[in-house]
Amino acid sequence: MNTGTMSPRTRATALATLAAEELDVLVVGAGVVGAGAALDAATRGLSVGLLEARDFASGTSSRSSKLIHGGLRYLEMLDFSLVREALRERGLLIQKLAPHLVRPVPFLYPLQKRAWERLYVGAGIALYDTLALSGGSAGLPRHRHLSRVEALKAFPSLRPETLIGAIRYYDAQVDDARHTMFLVRTAAAYGAQVASRTEMIGFLREGRRVVGVRARDLETGAELEIRARTVINATGVWTGDSQTMLTGERGQFKITASKGIHLVVPRDRISAKSGMILRTASSVLFVIPWDRHWIIGTTDTPWNLDKAEPAASSRDVDYLLDEVNKALVTPLTRDDVQGVYAGLRPLLSADASSTAKLSREHAVGNPVPGLVVVAGGKYTTYRVMAKDAVDAAVGDLSTRVPPSCTDQVPLLGADGYRAAWNRRAQLARRAGLHVSRIEHLLRRYGTLTDELLALIEADPALGEPLTGATDYLAAEVVYAVTHEGARHLEDILSRRTRIAIETPDRGVAAARTTALLVAGPLGWSTEETEREIARYEAVVVAELAAQTQLDDESADATRRNVPLATSAA
Repeated sequence: MNTGTMSPRTRATALATLAAEELDVLVVGAGVVGAGAALDAATRGLSVGLLEARDFASGTSSRSSKLIHGGLRYLEMLDFSLVREALRERGLLIQKLAPHLVRPVPFLYPLQKRAWERLYVGAGIALYDTLALSGGSAGLPRHRHLSRVEALKAFPSLRPETLIGAIRYYDAQVDDARHTMFLVRTAAAYGAQVASRTEMIGFLREGRRVVGVRARDLETGAELEIRARTVINATGVWTGDSQTMLTGERGQFKITASKGIHLVVPRDRISAKSGMILRTASSVLFVIPWDRHWIIGTTDTPWNLDKAEPAASSRDVDYLLDEVNKALVTPLTRDDVQGVYAGLRPLLSADASSTAKLSREHAVGNPVPGLVVVAGGKYTTYRVMAKDAVDAAVGDLSTRVPPSCTDQVPLLGADGYRAAWNRRAQLARRAGLHVSRIEHLLRRYGTLTDELLALIEADPALGEPLTGATDYLAAEVVYAVTHEGARHLEDILSRRTRIAIETPDRGVAAARTTALLVAGPLGWSTEETEREIARYEAVVVAELAAQTQLDDESADATRRNVPLATSAA
């Protein structure tokens, strides 16, 4: 079976192919929508290229709340069609497309008022469940009303005086960066030519028509021309920049960037058996179980500064701590915060006084012949956005092309996942690993776990815990390079794994061990290895310093002190 291996060698081959052949569709931007579009086009039988200026999912698609959900707050906006669509996609992901990456998670909605609030919120959540069923998204438990005693039993860390009861409902969770990477890798398995660290620097034109792009390999500095019958611009918060590259003007869509930050705290700081959703003055706050941690977020504020690395300020961190502490018996402090990450939502602009009020619906446009632009949307509905973008691209091709079939295409690692999970004890005995290690691998790789176990069989040292991040095996960081397209330490520690937000030192202790393990597969010299380690350490120092700054401008200036990771820089 072609498992879409992405290695230094396959990247070089892809770049050579992209420079030599005209494609049917070239997708620019390998966030979740661009990756989904590449998979959609490839599974329709089209020749496809996918470019990413940095690493896969390095922008918005690795910095979300990591939820696959319908969006309860959109019910209040009466956006029923968006909620139904998102809940249908949730069901597809859990049941068919990515059961190894997307799994149900319970949430409590604490009630603070008397009967009217239980009726109002209960009716909304009942509608949420009903929309899921009407959209074909069965499989999750129905919501349940809880008394105060039952709610406190499910979430002992809640302050008793803050609630009179609760409603428990279910949504789903995903490791967004890994899911996006699996989309890319599945597209590669279906024939897409994929290249990260390859930046579009201009469009190729014949008259008004776009016929491809000019690109730069940021690892070597080499420039190339890539010709395509249609280009799909899926650059998220960079949509305006790429439109300006084409016309010199703002373009058809205006994107408003909204910053959301999240805190990561150890699991033992909050005693609970489920997640929690709280109302705040401006939005909602989630407390989300994340393996041995909790994720707390998010904020929703306008951002007009650096798009590549949005910075979390001291004000952001304090806001989340203040809001969550209103509900907790034992308040969290700065010392409890093990990780912080910030991301930007690409919102279609509208006349709204707050970015929290902007709709998450998407739009697809065809500003000039040969170019399709897709913008807006939310992570959960990426597949629909990708389908719509490819539909528009196909219309521009004037060629008969089969309809989208991605609702029937499981991602790599999904086929046979449940059977593999049932056999996890046997897999553990055969591999000589504890069953908990096999469970960890299955939840991250699905049935591709066999490829990890093959690495360990060939080199038993790779079956040892990674120094500095013992929740992971050494094999996982090697596999990130040899099979998952990682090019730099930050790719491995921030996205292929979550070591950067799951360890107290933000991954610094694991950086050197990781660099030494991957230097060979990546062809790094001793000097390059030391430079990668030093750069990663500098990133951590800059991010921690930014989180002490009071405002966005100061935090942004502090974070900008570290350049982006490129070998050619």
